[in-house]
Amino acid sequence: MFPTILIVDDEPSILQTLSGLLLDEGFEVLTGQNGYEALKLVEAESPDLVLLDIWMPGLDGIETLKEIRKNNPHLPVIIITGHGTIETAVRATKLGAFDLIEKPLSIDRVIVAINNALNFRRLEEENRYLRKKMLEKHAIDGNSPVTRALKQTIAKAAPTDSWILISGEHGTGKELVARMIHLLSPRADCPLIDVNCAAIAEDLIESDLFGHEKGVRPGAKFKKIGKFELAHGGTLFLDEIGDMSLKMQAKILRALQAHQIQRVGGGRMIDVDVRVIAASNKNLENEILRGNFREDLYYRLNVYPIIVPPLRDRSEDIPQLVNSFLAEFAEINGDRKKAISPRALDLLRRYVWPGNVRELKNLVERLTIMVENDTIELEDIPPAYDSDKGAVEMSDEDNAFTIINFKGAKHAFEKAYLKIRLAENDYNITRTAESIGVGRSYLSKRVKALKL
Repeated sequence: MFPTILIVDDEPSILQTLSGLLLDEGFEVLTGQNGYEALKLVEAESPDLVLLDIWMPGLDGIETLKEIRKNNPHLPVIIITGHGTIETAVRATKLGAFDLIEKPLSIDRVIVAINNALNFRRLEEENRYLRKKMLEKHAIDGNSPVTRALKQTIAKAAPTDSWILISGEHGTGKELVARMIHLLSPRADCPLIDVNCAAIAEDLIESDLFGHEKGVRPGAKFKKIGKFELAHGGTLFLDEIGDMSLKMQAKILRALQAHQIQRVGGGRMIDVDVRVIAASNKNLENEILRGNFREDLYYRLNVYPIIVPPLRDRSEDIPQLVNSFLAEFAEINGDRKKAISPRALDLLRRYVWPGNVRELKNLVERLTIMVENDTIELEDIPPAYDSDKGAVEMSDEDNAFTIINFKGAKHAFEKAYLKIRLAENDYNITRTAESIGVGRSYLSKRVKALKL
């Protein structure tokens, strides 16, 4: 289908000439002789672009442009004027005109402007489509009361430019909440840059956040742009900010207060415009009392607090979450989507989920690989997820406080402790070892010895 161009001009000769030329170029053409006709044609025919004369009797081009933009904000409009002034160009641009062309018209200039406008509109449409797909991909599944309340909080917070502090246990989906806020915000067209404060070595985090100049340290052969600069105009997500050192917290606070950063080894201040979203699985108020977190930084970040509930408080959402994960892994693996029986789902709803949604997702992924049948049955769920069996096992093995023998109690505690920590870290041995302060090889041996 060829693009449709609406030409609006009170001079019949202009309409005739432009129509003929555009038809020869392969466009569909509509014409109108005044602003009122233009508005009717826009509503009735939905053209792809409007060429609009600015000087017309009755409703002039500027007023017509205003009316078009009210109901069709994405329709590109190119203004045609025989008396172009800087003031007119500025006013038309502010009202949303894509371009301004002066008479006498150059057909080459008109064709270039039309193609540029149509390409820009196509990119805008693709961008809106991709944003919609991103929202669908990062949507928070579930309709339990706490999940609905969380979605309402996100909807209220996103359109503002307030800084946000997200709290919640490991695996609850704090990063997902941050992405939803960014995608629903006015900054959605700019980048969301995430920083895992717990995963960056202390001696590298300043360079990672603020960047560094060439040659500032051995191996720094090139200038590096930091995360603050990369997020300019967009959102900076500081994940696990509670794990940041006090020294680095002070530098972050200065940058946030001044809206300026200085690269490591640099001499000039660089302006940055970022919205900050921070997240932590720790109780930062308790960390302040312990002297591990700066109180001034906490209040700077905690303008709009959001608490992400643990999965055990939204067990009604588990069927929808499981269904979503089954569909996701079927698409990834190129397989037919598996079903899950009501009895298996009921068992999953009764489990406490120390690793929250992340643990549930990992289990579903494992089941889609291990279960050969089209339906996941109760018998396919590992015994560790059976709350009834778990109660017996807890008294016999896992509950260290009920075991008199010290060696047995120590063994039970270690097994229960490592089971929880592994779930919190997606069963990643390296990450779990780092989080609990032991070597990877040691943890790997203990996992095998305890049959976790």
